[in-house]
Amino acid sequence: MSAVYDCSKRETRADGLAAAASAVRSSRLVVLPTDTVYGIGADAFDAGAVQSLLRAKNRGPDMPVGVLVGSWSTVDGLVLGTPPQARALIEAFWPGDLSIILPHAPSLQWNLGQSRGTVMLRMPLHPVALELLRDVGPMAVSSANVSGQPPATTAQEAVDQLGDSVAVYLDGGSSGEPVPSTMVDLTGDDPVILREGAVSRAAVAEVLGVPAESLA
Repeated sequence: MSAVYDCSKRETRADGLAAAASAVRSSRLVVLPTDTVYGIGADAFDAGAVQSLLRAKNRGPDMPVGVLVGSWSTVDGLVLGTPPQARALIEAFWPGDLSIILPHAPSLQWNLGQSRGTVMLRMPLHPVALELLRDVGPMAVSSANVSGQPPATTAQEAVDQLGDSVAVYLDGGSSGEPVPSTMVDLTGDDPVILREGAVSRAAVAEVLGVPAESLA
C-alpha cells in the first residue's frame, strides 16, 4: 500500500521525508513536489528502480530520465566536465526551472535509458524536494504521470495515475500551472535550447552572452 504524507505540517513532513528516503534506499519509487510539476523519482544509481519508474509511467528507454540534484557541487561528480557555460547557467538559474544536458562521467554505473552518454540535470527550487535530495543523493525523476496523460500538479493527481506503483507520496500542495523547465543542451560545440519553458530564451542568451537566435 502507498502512503501519502502532508508536507505542509511539520510533524507529517518529517515523517514523510523519512519514509521517502527509506523507500528510495529500498529501490522503491516516490512522488515528490517540485517547482514545476510533481515528479516520480528513484535512486539514480539503481537501474532496477529506474526500470520500475519507466514501467510505472508506461514509458520506454527511448525517453531517458533526467536527474535532480540537491546542490551545485553534486554536478561535478556526475559529468565528464563542467564547462564555463554550464557554470554560468547554474549560478544564474539554480535552484530553479532550468535543465542542463551534459556528457556524463563514463565511470558512473547507471542506466537512465537511451541517453547516449549524456545526462539532463536540474536543481529544483522546492524545499521538500531539496531536503530529500540532500538526504539520499541524486535521483532519477520524471513527471509524475502515465505517459501521454497530463502531468500531475497535485499529489492526488499523481495518486490517481500511478497508484500503488509508488511507495510514498509527498504532498506539497498544488504546483500551479504545469510549466516545464527549459532544457539547454551543452553537449555540442554550441549551446542549444531543446525546450523553452519557465526560463526564457532571452534570459538564457543573456547569461551565455550569445544572440538568442543562435540557441535555436
